[in-house]
Amino acid sequence: MAKAPSAKELLVEKYVADLKEKVGEARPDLALLDACVKACGPSNYKPDSATVAASDKSEIERVRTSFIMKKLGVADEDRGNAAIKAAVEKYGRAVRAKHRPVVYYLITKELRKAAALKA
Repeated sequence: MAKAPSAKELLVEKYVADLKEKVGEARPDLALLDACVKACGPSNYKPDSATVAASDKSEIERVRTSFIMKKLGVADEDRGNAAIKAAVEKYGRAVRAKHRPVVYYLITKELRKAAALKA
């Protein structure tokens, strides 16, 4: 009998679908996506923190300080803001529920900091 997929595996399937359908990545980097899922920790499973509200200035500030500065080690505020903007544009402004790991994935690729997360 096949084992049922875990909650994390089900979420990762959703994230991969978003990367393929909404972002247009034919072959997402699954190791990087997994690192982004780990970086999000328990917030993946909480409805209010599982997505990024791109129009909320305090949310964007939190992404910049908690993820870009602390996890990726990028202190340049302008560079961080540009990466957030690029990630939101790629994901699509019309997409209201932007999954946090997918946003982090796009930011990490934009900043070319995959090694910092995968380490």
